[in-house]
Amino acid sequence: MKNIYYLIAVIFLAITVTSCKESSVNENKKINDESPLQHTGTIVSKEQFDTNKMKLENITEQTFSTTIKVTGMIDAPPQSVEIISSFSGGYIKNSSLLVGDAVKKGQALVTIENPDFIEMQQEYLEIVEQMTYLKSEYERQKLLFEEKITSQKSYLKAESDYKKNLAITNGTRKKLQMLNINPTSVEQGKIISAITLYASISGNITEINVSKGAYVSPADVIIKIVNTDHIHIELTAFEKDLMQIKEGQKIKFKIPEASNTIFDAEVHLVGTSINEATRTATLHGHLNDDEKHNFAIGMFVDAEIEISSNQSKAIQENAIIENDDKTVVLVLKSFNDDLYSFETRSVTIGKKQDGFVEITSENIKPTDKILTNGAYGLITSESGGD
Repeated sequence: MKNIYYLIAVIFLAITVTSCKESSVNENKKINDESPLQHTGTIVSKEQFDTNKMKLENITEQTFSTTIKVTGMIDAPPQSVEIISSFSGGYIKNSSLLVGDAVKKGQALVTIENPDFIEMQQEYLEIVEQMTYLKSEYERQKLLFEEKITSQKSYLKAESDYKKNLAITNGTRKKLQMLNINPTSVEQGKIISAITLYASISGNITEINVSKGAYVSPADVIIKIVNTDHIHIELTAFEKDLMQIKEGQKIKFKIPEASNTIFDAEVHLVGTSINEATRTATLHGHLNDDEKHNFAIGMFVDAEIEISSNQSKAIQENAIIENDDKTVVLVLKSFNDDLYSFETRSVTIGKKQDGFVEITSENIKPTDKILTNGAYGLITSESGGD
């Protein structure tokens, strides 16, 4: 009877062991059948690697700059801006220009008419005619005085009248020239009722403040012309940063409201006074290739001034993954049987610039292959070794 119980126990034990083995085999088969991504998050098949356009890269040497952020605007130097106004008031007789029109140096811009111009020319003619008589009388009295025929008083009076009239003649002549009236033509009897204002620089019209028939005073701005061939940027820097900014330093800037294109310039002048209200100073920057642009005066500028630079180890920014309060990268361990095996490695990073991140830790070697595209999603909650 004891032998029968012993035989039953042996058979039950054998069945239990066989069942456990089969369960273990099935479980292992289930795990092996799962995709590499599901298994560890660091094993990738070649098909998955190619399909997801993953890339492997080595670390490289990149230049990282220390910069100061500033803001400002596109501006033009004083010699590139002209305000057109009249030295005398009058009514606009003719103006066919529009804002944005290009003008050349010496081009007629606007015609102003005023009866006062006629009176001024008439007065000039009268003064010139009187000048002929007074000059002749002065020379005659001078000769008589030298020969002691006339008194000194008569001579001095003739001299005074002549020189007084000469000053009035020269002054009136200059006024006519400032109004673009030719004194020689007036002396020939050619009197005009309207004057023409001309451009003294080439450029584009940015302001027109009058219309035909409008009255303008001498202080009124009639037209504004800006030459944008050699524009610059006016930047504002805070007092705390000013000591680090020097002439010749590189500037990178963009027009945030217009595009993300980065343009190059350099510091040309650094302001020597601080605005007491804002505690800022003005910087003047010259553009590189300033003729190859379509900037408009007054455009807002976001800029960075490079105050120093250094060469460091770097990797593309998309290789860096934030995981469990750590910064990690995936480093290739092996490639066998069409399977990529990656190690999750913690790294210390520094500056970011132009799509690259500075690697400051020493656990990444130049020979290491790092996953730079597709790393996100392969990182699991399990941390890799350093």
